Amino acid sequence: MTAPQTPDVAVIGGGPAGLMAAEVLSGAGLSVAVYERMPTLGRKFLMAGRGGLNLTHSEDFERLAERYGAASATLRSLLEAFKPADLIAWAEGLGQATFVGSSGRVFPKALKASPLLRAWIARLEEQGVAFKTRSTWTGWDVTGALSFDTADGVQTVRPRATILALGGASWARLGSDGAWAALLAARGAVVAPFRPANVGFTVAWTALFRERFAGSPLKNIGLSFEGATSRGDALAAGYGLEGGAVYALSAALRDAVEARESATLVVDLRPDVSEAQLTARLSRPRGGQSLSSWLRKAARLSPVEIGLLREAHGVALPVAPDALAAAIKAAPIVLTGVQGLERAISSAGGLRFDSLDGLELRGVPGVFVAGEMLDWEAPTGGYLLQACFATGVAAARAVVERFG
Repeated sequence: MTAPQTPDVAVIGGGPAGLMAAEVLSGAGLSVAVYERMPTLGRKFLMAGRGGLNLTHSEDFERLAERYGAASATLRSLLEAFKPADLIAWAEGLGQATFVGSSGRVFPKALKASPLLRAWIARLEEQGVAFKTRSTWTGWDVTGALSFDTADGVQTVRPRATILALGGASWARLGSDGAWAALLAARGAVVAPFRPANVGFTVAWTALFRERFAGSPLKNIGLSFEGATSRGDALAAGYGLEGGAVYALSAALRDAVEARESATLVVDLRPDVSEAQLTARLSRPRGGQSLSSWLRKAARLSPVEIGLLREAHGVALPVAPDALAAAIKAAPIVLTGVQGLERAISSAGGLRFDSLDGLELRGVPGVFVAGEMLDWEAPTGGYLLQACFATGVAAARAVVERFG
């Protein structure tokens, strides 16, 4: 089956939201063409596969639906269109068995994206979806047709409906550069400014710490900021701190740094050991061991953790066991800046929901929006892909209901 020259629906954007919309639309019998400005599909999806491809999360749906901050109430009905169980069944239907990791995150057993993406594209081709790569959407021409810059020059198309799934503004080199914002703003849509999400933070490390420990992992630490907490791993980067445990608090930290020019993140280097237990361990005879050797043996701190402890509390660490234990359990690290969109895993901001009727662009009939173009953000943990898939499904169903 081959899609006609003018499809029923043009899907602009070949990432998870766009491809999922194309699957639902073509499955309902509509002809579909997917337009993607990059040479290949799913580039950011493949990048996510380098970390194992965290598809979704196994936690209770009620808890999952609360992970989207200020947009949680709005997104809830969209998430219900394609819940985690649906996503898992879909992946397994493409021959990709999944498993739940110790943190509750769901991954394909292959721990990469390429097998899933290949099977997915093959299914879409079987359903007659046409792919138009190297096609950069430039908006609408004077007649209202969609306009694309292609290797063969400017091309236009007038589908019955359009789904925009152009992504946010992070990882521009993979295709999502946020250039669409100006095009929609010209049509009267309100686009919230893009801001980095799931991102690292600047710390004024000493030259010694940076030289010795840049790139060193911080395993199984606890973080807290103004009552919010997270557990997991982080990385002492040359510029500061990054990693999953940091990203879980990154929205609040970003807002604080932007408002006050700094934020103090408290690091618990031994979250599984109580302060009393640490005090008892550090009260044993030290003998002639240096403080660093003693911390490695008694508190089981790694060299980078000892270095971070000194960064937080100063070179002259307390020697009293109770004070030293307290220092290990609460090491304050001052964050002085936020890394930019070019280093962010995802972006906050985007098309505001009050510019939409459901997922249809207000004032532009037949144009629907899905994925990270929308003004929502979520921590890592499978929540980003879950919402991209779900909004792609919801937008496609709205099109089918209207035009199918």
